[in-house]
Amino acid sequence: MKKRNKFKHFLYLILALAMLMYALPLISFSGGWTWASAFGGAWALFAFLVIGAHLHYLLGVDEEKQKALDRIKAAKLRQWQMKWPEEKQQRQENM
Repeated sequence: MKKRNKFKHFLYLILALAMLMYALPLISFSGGWTWASAFGGAWALFAFLVIGAHLHYLLGVDEEKQKALDRIKAAKLRQWQMKWPEEKQQRQENM
């Protein structure tokens, strides 16, 4: 499943790069800023954003972050489980 998911991101990355390589030479900024050139610039920025997101996933930055978060969650859970019997005992003493 993981390999197929990475293949999907790789495919989408290649498609986004191909669209960008096709569109960039067609965007004309020589006539100043027109609505067409502003749209082309915005479109190119969104294309770069998509490419960056797919590279981020393919390089595995999320996996490292997820492992760190899992370690923190496990430590907090252990801390909470150690604290829970103490609170239960205090409640019983107060009754």
